[in-house]
Order: sequence, then C-alpha cells, then structure tokens
Amino acid sequence: MKERFDEIRREITSNDEAIVAAVNRRIELVIELWQLKDALGYPTVDPDRERLLRERLAAVSTGPLSPEGLDRFVTDLLDLTKKELGA
Repeated sequence: MKERFDEIRREITSNDEAIVAAVNRRIELVIELWQLKDALGYPTVDPDRERLLRERLAAVSTGPLSPEGLDRFVTDLLDLTKKELGA
C-alpha cells in the first residue's frame, strides 16, 4: 500500500510539473500571437475566441472535473495569462 501511495505522489508531482510547463509554453505562444496581432492591428483580447476555447474544452473534458470547475480553470488561466502579459 505504501508503494502505491508513493507512486501516486510521484505521478501527481509529475503532472503538476507538466501543468507548469504547459502554462509557460502557453504564455510564450500568447506573447508571439499578441506581437502578430499588434503588427496586424488586431485587438489583443478576443471574446469570441475565449468563448470558443471554453466550448471546445467543455466538449473534450470527460471529468472528473466538473463543468463549473472547468469554467473556473479556464477563467483563471485566461486571467493569469492577461496579468502576466500586462493586459
């Protein structure tokens, strides 16, 4: 039982590290995207795109994360991204 306990902890740590890496990569991509948007004269924030993101992620989320939890996660992710980039 202790072995399984330790294995689960290691897997959680690995997942947490992957989440941080994915968020960092997302921010790098958004930086590049916003630079392109600026050059093209597009607004940086696109509410329609954010709505589509929420819909797409809701469609692929199979749980156990609840729809409310997913919505909060997306809201927090978008807010964090904008804060990190000074929007």
